[in-house]
Amino acid sequence: MTSRSADDADALGLAERILTLLDQGRFTATYKYAVLLGLMDLCLEGTSHTGLPPRMVTTRQLAEKLIELYWPHTVPYAPSSNIQVLRQNAGTSNSQAEIVSAIERFRNQSRSGSWAPLTRVKLEHREQFIRLVDKIEWKLIEMPLPKLQRVSGREHRFLYEIAWSDDIRYDQVRQYQRERLGDFDNRILFRPGVSESLTRLNGLLRPLIHKQWTLKVAQINGLPEARLESFLFGSTRAVTEAVRGPLQEAQQGRCFYCEERLGPAQDRRPEVDHFIPWARYPEDGLSNLVVAHERCNRLKRDFLAADGHVKKWLKRNRPDLEDMRQLQAISQQAHWELRRDEIVGVASAVYLSLPAGAELWQEGQQFEVAVPARLQDIFQAASVTPDLSAE
Repeated sequence: MTSRSADDADALGLAERILTLLDQGRFTATYKYAVLLGLMDLCLEGTSHTGLPPRMVTTRQLAEKLIELYWPHTVPYAPSSNIQVLRQNAGTSNSQAEIVSAIERFRNQSRSGSWAPLTRVKLEHREQFIRLVDKIEWKLIEMPLPKLQRVSGREHRFLYEIAWSDDIRYDQVRQYQRERLGDFDNRILFRPGVSESLTRLNGLLRPLIHKQWTLKVAQINGLPEARLESFLFGSTRAVTEAVRGPLQEAQQGRCFYCEERLGPAQDRRPEVDHFIPWARYPEDGLSNLVVAHERCNRLKRDFLAADGHVKKWLKRNRPDLEDMRQLQAISQQAHWELRRDEIVGVASAVYLSLPAGAELWQEGQQFEVAVPARLQDIFQAASVTPDLSAE
C-alpha cells in the first residue's frame, strides 16, 4: 500500500496534467469539461464502503452522466431576450454542440415543461431516454473520448485506456447497443492511481472546471461571465420542495440533525438539505435529501456532517431497513430517483479520504475533529449488499 505522501504526489501530478489539458487541449465544443467532470463523478459514485474507487467505468455510464450535466444547460438562459439555449460550440456561426442539441430535442419532445427535473422526465419517457443515451454514447465514442488526451497534437494516455480509435464505425457501436453479438469493448479503464486521485482532487478540480467551462460558454455567446456560472452549475434546490412534505412525514416531523420538532416558527421551519453538500457534489437523488430546521440547515451550510449524523444517514440508506422502504415509496409516488448506490459511493469517497483533523459539523456552532479510523469503522459497519429491486 502506498503512503499518504506518495498518494498526494500522484494526485498533484495528475492535477498538473489536467491543468495542461484544460489550457492547451483543442476543442471547439465544451465536451472536454463535461467528460472530465463525468469521469470524476463516476469515480465518486462508484467508491466502495472501504474507500476504493472503481478501476473502470463504461461509455454507457458516461453518456448518462453527460446528460445529467448538460440537462440544466438546455433551458433558455434569458427568455426575455434573443438568447435562448446557450451555444456550446465555437465552430460554425450559430451552431450548437450535437450533444446539447440532442438533449434539447428530448426535453422539448417530452412536453414535461422547461424546468422539469431530469429524474422525472426520464422515468416518464423511458424509451425516448434510452434512444437519447444511445445517441450521446455514440458521440462520446466517436469524438471526445479518443481525442481528450491529446495535447499539441500528441496523445498522452495519462487518464484512461480505451480499446478503439478514431476509425471506429457506427455499425459496430449500434450492434453492441442492440445487444447483438459484437466485438466492441465499452470499457474506459483508468490508468493506475487515476481514479483514486480524481476522488481526492474533486474539491479542487470541480470549481476550476466549472470556471473554465463558464469562460468558454461566455466567449462563444459573447456574454459577460458574471451570473453565467450560477445559471450553468447553480443549485436546483428549489425543485426539491416537491418531496419536502413526504420526507418530513418519514422523519416523523422532526429535524434530521437536532431531532426536535419542525414547525412554522422562525428558524424551525422545515427546509430540504443535501446531506452531502451541493458544493461537494451536486446530487438531488432522494437518498441525499433530508429535512432540517431552517436554523440547522443555515448553520450546516456546506460543511460535512459529524460522525453521529453520518451513522444515522447510512442507516437510513440501508436497503434492508424500514427507512429505505419509506424512501422507495416516496420515490415511486413522486417519480423521483433514489440514487442510493451512487450517493453512498460519493459519501464513501468524500469521508474516507478526509485527513485527520478535518472539522465536521455537529450542531449550532459546534464542530468535531474527523478521525479517519472511526469513519472507516462507521462505513464498514453500515455496508450491506444493495437490493433495490423495489425501487
